[in-house]
Amino acid sequence: MFVIRWVLGRIILLLDWVFQPKRLHREPEAQAKVDQATARLSLYQYRACPFCVKVRRAMKRRALNIVTCDAKGSSIHAEHLVKGGGQLKVPCLRIQEGEKDTWLYESNEIIRYLEERFSDAGTA
Repeated sequence: MFVIRWVLGRIILLLDWVFQPKRLHREPEAQAKVDQATARLSLYQYRACPFCVKVRRAMKRRALNIVTCDAKGSSIHAEHLVKGGGQLKVPCLRIQEGEKDTWLYESNEIIRYLEERFSDAGTA
């Protein structure tokens, strides 16, 4: 089973690399504003998880520079995810708002949040 997952993971990563989405182009001032808004976001993910790839592709299409934390490759990130979000499940978007953290699971919910918050009309 490990070998099958490893092979499928590599296929997913290869296809993601070959068919990378086109990045949205913004004026430098607008991109700086978006970068400032995304500075308080982090995506906990596994590199070869298809749902995580889906979220990362949505981030790239919208030119969102969100920090990614590999919860599989780092026990520190995995522990932080469990402590903060309550479960070791990816993808998970951590949204820091002041002293409060919101942990958003499910790829479709994360993408919906990013599309609403960073729509083409308004950046943040």
